[in-house]
Amino acid sequence: MKDKIVLITGASSGIGKAMAFAFGREGARIVICARNAAALATVRAELEQAGITVLALTADVSVEADVKQLIDQTIAHFGRLDILINNAGISMRSMLIDTDPAVIQKVMDINFMGTVYATRYALPHIIQAKGSIVGISSIAGFRGLPVRAGYSASKFAMNGFLEAVRTELLHTGVHVLTACPGFTASNIRVAALDAHGQAKGETMRDEESMMSAEECADHILRAVKSRKRELILTGQGKLTVFLNKLLPAFMDKMVYNTLAKEKDSPLKQ
Repeated sequence: MKDKIVLITGASSGIGKAMAFAFGREGARIVICARNAAALATVRAELEQAGITVLALTADVSVEADVKQLIDQTIAHFGRLDILINNAGISMRSMLIDTDPAVIQKVMDINFMGTVYATRYALPHIIQAKGSIVGISSIAGFRGLPVRAGYSASKFAMNGFLEAVRTELLHTGVHVLTACPGFTASNIRVAALDAHGQAKGETMRDEESMMSAEECADHILRAVKSRKRELILTGQGKLTVFLNKLLPAFMDKMVYNTLAKEKDSPLKQ
């Protein structure tokens, strides 16, 4: 990672922030972006204090012009781009029957179209560097999760998109990694949208029992170094993906029953 230019979207907290530190400690020069300028400035100061070279750029990945400018500013500042990590994401938690379709549209715009925009505009530079494109997806991209239909749809879309792009780039030397954390301690559940598009402001799960964002970031760093095709994290995540292929009807019941136990779950137990 020495002197590699690594761009991480959604890096003001959680896994994105943890990856900025993980890659930065390995000698990479980091570009972090997020919508929240104040939170981004705090992370930039923390990275600089740790001796990591960092460029912080405010951008909304759901806005194509923002993303194009993000890539242009990265190239103008560093002259190259080696690794793009599509991490920016938002979740939602409500039953489909109660959900305003605009909420699902917002989730798709950030999680999926944000990945499309960043990958498209970074691609010429990544091809030139024979670098890496990383998508931070989810187990929800392999197994649809009830009460999170829009989130699952966005991650299924991301997985299919990255698989197609990987195949297109087969003979270019570009590495494409789809990284799928299981439940990881981060801000994503607190910021999850409700049926009307408002942030819920609290988590419905026991965050302390989950994989930490830092551990998740270390796994992703190693996967990029070894140019892995796919990374599925946590024992629960691996088991879910495996059993969903083998016993899908059984998993419908298992997933339902598991998520029905969440705090304030709308699913009947």
